[in-house]
Amino acid sequence: MTGTAEISRRAWLAGAAATTACSSLARQTVAATPQPVKPKSVAAVLTAYEHGLHADVLIGKILEGWKQDGGAGPALELAAMYVEQFTDRDMARSMSQKHGVPIFETIEQAVTVGGEHIPVDGVISVGEHGNYPSNNKGQTLYPRRRFFEAITDAFRKYDKVVPVFSDKHLGPVWSDAKWMYDRAIAMKVPFMAGSSMTVGYREPHIEIRPDCEVEAAVGIGYSGLDIYGSHALEFFQCHVERRQGAEVGVKWVQCLHGDAMWKVLDEGVVRQDMFDAALAQVPHESGDVRHSNESTLFLFRYTDGLMGAVFMLPDFARGTSVALKLKEKNEIQGTRFDERTEPRHPHFAWLLKGIEKMIHTDRATYPVERTLLTSGILDRALTSRATGQRKLLTPELEIQYHPVDYPHAPDPDLNSRPDQGVNSVRR
Repeated sequence: MTGTAEISRRAWLAGAAATTACSSLARQTVAATPQPVKPKSVAAVLTAYEHGLHADVLIGKILEGWKQDGGAGPALELAAMYVEQFTDRDMARSMSQKHGVPIFETIEQAVTVGGEHIPVDGVISVGEHGNYPSNNKGQTLYPRRRFFEAITDAFRKYDKVVPVFSDKHLGPVWSDAKWMYDRAIAMKVPFMAGSSMTVGYREPHIEIRPDCEVEAAVGIGYSGLDIYGSHALEFFQCHVERRQGAEVGVKWVQCLHGDAMWKVLDEGVVRQDMFDAALAQVPHESGDVRHSNESTLFLFRYTDGLMGAVFMLPDFARGTSVALKLKEKNEIQGTRFDERTEPRHPHFAWLLKGIEKMIHTDRATYPVERTLLTSGILDRALTSRATGQRKLLTPELEIQYHPVDYPHAPDPDLNSRPDQGVNSVRR
């Protein structure tokens, strides 16, 4: 071989090696580049759809992005809607036309998108708002059980189960709440429910490590006992469930008002300093809170001995908070739910993020048992209130579950992959 030929061969080999290296680097770069997540399809089952209602700030974020401004949104696509009540402020029809999403006359048709099988990957049921009757306990009888029954009847008919989210507390009456839970378990439906307060912003941020010892806890709520009592109880529960031994359920529930509710502070059943710390976290009226005529106390004891106390102060407080005394800390810790309104009630974006994760993983992102328990506490408290403030033993509420370490706003990143990252519930 001549010297010229040898040089040419060396040059060719060097070039080939460089090409191979570049090709390998290119493959590594492609492999390292996150691939976009394919959106999952959902059906929406709604009581009513108006600006600012839960349907708007949940479903609207699927249609028009996390901020509802046409920007980035969840990896979800709305395939169909069922809307029970069309009000004079209805948005469902205009959003249907704008985004090409059909509205069906029955829940089964929405779940099947008008076909003979279930093509959707999940269902979001919003049984909140609209014109519905109330019972003698002050509970608005939203059709959450009826919606869930129709959704799961369609699952049985077409032999397919997909994840379901039911907005706010279950029930609202206990028998309906327990029925919904039992059906989900029996049919192995990945199931979530509850308040956006468990995943929304908090101010200040406080650290509550898993398996800590909670010596005392007091919550503050406001507005109506049924409509906002569920929020206050879930905000309280998502903090105390992290205590040592996990959640073991509630032994008894009592609802007190008037002199009887303040007596629990005077007698030390609930610590005055804990109440003061919780109240200090939220805006409130000046003066003596005991002069408030609308105040009510949800008092309940967990089966492990912890006393639960949520003071509903609708004409005095203007927020939701919790105060905790942990054995490992000398001082009382307190935080409030930061109820921001812009952009478009952002706590619902973080609620939808949890729903998105469930639909992509086929597992509940956090336990529905938390909402089952708080739904039961609320129902039993309102029952106690309607029957002369009686203390009610609640063996049905000895509900046990292990919480998961799912974050609250501003974590997780709304644009993070819904099929990776934070823990989810495995049944």
